Amino acid sequence: MIIESLAERPGRQANVTAALRVLDGLAERHQVRLRQLDLVRDLFLPEDPQGAFAFWYSLIVGPGAPPAVKVYLNPDVRGRESATALVGEALSRLGLSAALPAVREHALRREGLDRFSFFALDLMDENRARVKTYVAHDDAVVADVVRAAAAVPEVDPVILADVCELACGGTGPFSRRPLMSSYTFLSGDTERPSGYSLYIPVRDYVQDDLEACERVLAIMARCGLDTTPFVMALASLVQRPLGDGVGLIAHVSLRLGRPKPGVSVYLSSEAYDVTPPRTKALSA
Repeated sequence: MIIESLAERPGRQANVTAALRVLDGLAERHQVRLRQLDLVRDLFLPEDPQGAFAFWYSLIVGPGAPPAVKVYLNPDVRGRESATALVGEALSRLGLSAALPAVREHALRREGLDRFSFFALDLMDENRARVKTYVAHDDAVVADVVRAAAAVPEVDPVILADVCELACGGTGPFSRRPLMSSYTFLSGDTERPSGYSLYIPVRDYVQDDLEACERVLAIMARCGLDTTPFVMALASLVQRPLGDGVGLIAHVSLRLGRPKPGVSVYLSSEAYDVTPPRTKALSA
C-alpha cells in the first residue's frame, strides 16, 4: 500500500516533515535502512517543494517476512524543467552515473511527452535494495513502450506488445492517463537496468470493471499465470456488480527481467466514491 503522511495542518512541507517522522520511527523499530535515502535527501526534499507531492512511502507486506519500506520521491519537486538533471544527479550519487544515457535513449525520446514521474528506493540492505526510475508516456502508442523496454537486456517485446494491446484495447495512441515505464536497478548494475515494468491505467481504457476484469484475465492467460489469486482478491473487495462502476480494477503492470517477472493488478478500495461506468459516447 502507498501512503502519504498528512500533517495536522496539511501542506507539502508539513506533510514531508510528518512522513520523515514516521520513517524515523520505523527505522528505530524495524530493519529500515536510510543510507540510500540520505544520499539523495537534499535533492528531493527542498524547503519549498513543488509538484503534486514530495514524499510517499509504501509498505510491502508478505508472508513470513517483516514489512519492507519503499519511498517515492518526485522528480518535479524543483520544477519540471529540472527533473531530468535531478534524476541524473541522484543516479550518480547512488553509483549509477552511467545509467542515464540508456534511459534517455529509450524512454525520453519524445520531447514534452516523455517525462520522469517518480524516483523510488527500497530502504533495506543495499545488496537487495532496488533503485527505480519511472517515466510517464503521454499520448504513447505500443511501439513507444516496446522501445522503452529495449533498454533492458533480454526483454520479450512480443509479450509486452500483446499485454499492452490486451489491456488498452488497441495499439494507441493512449491519451487518457499515461502509460508508465519503470526501470529497476539492482546491486551490480552500472549502465543498464536489470528489470523493466509497464504500468497500465486500465481503468481509463475500459467502459466498466467487468470489461477490466475480462482484460486482466486475458492478460494472465497470455502470460500463462494462475488467475485464482486475482479472482480471490477481487471477490474480497467487490461490493457491487462490476458493470456498475469503473476504477475498482485500477492498474495492471507487467514485470520483465530481474528480479521477479510477472503481472500485478492494483485494486482500489473505493473508500471515497464509485466512479460511474463510461458510456460509449463519452469514451469515443
